[in-house]
Amino acid sequence: MKPMPAFRTLAAPEARLTGAVEGAAVAHHEGGEGSTIYLHPGQIFASAEPCAVTTILGSCVAVCLWDPHLRVGGANHFLLPDWAGNGHSSARFGNVAIERLIEKVVALGGKRENLQAKLFGGACVIEAFRDRENHLGMKNVQVARRLLEKGGIPVIAEDVGGRQGRKLIFHVNDGTAWVRRL
Repeated sequence: MKPMPAFRTLAAPEARLTGAVEGAAVAHHEGGEGSTIYLHPGQIFASAEPCAVTTILGSCVAVCLWDPHLRVGGANHFLLPDWAGNGHSSARFGNVAIERLIEKVVALGGKRENLQAKLFGGACVIEAFRDRENHLGMKNVQVARRLLEKGGIPVIAEDVGGRQGRKLIFHVNDGTAWVRRL
């Protein structure tokens, strides 16, 4: 799938931060058109209020979901592809983080049949692993694509793979995403 022009490159870093996020507390700052939430690895955020979600990704992946009709959405940030069922279920795993994000957006009134996804991250930032075709970043991307397809949620844009990290800003109310390579 080729990336669609539904995201823009950032000229300058975003500085605002806020919110209640599954996983841990985050720093916050109220801005003019809503707040900006910073997601750490293993966190999930969803909102029906205008706000932006920002995170930094290397081999981790962020799935951004929103319902364009009801203007609700959210994002996650996961580190590893699959939780195998041993120990504590955590949003650090893609299969857990994606299902929880879907549940949160639907709980806010989003309709599963209207959900659209954007997918970011999955880089191979460690030089020693760059010769491997199926590195951790690509495994994270593959699990996201597989679970979204299984859930009937189209991926309408993505910026994945490569060798560089990314800074992502996703606006939950209109679905726009801005990406800057690091």
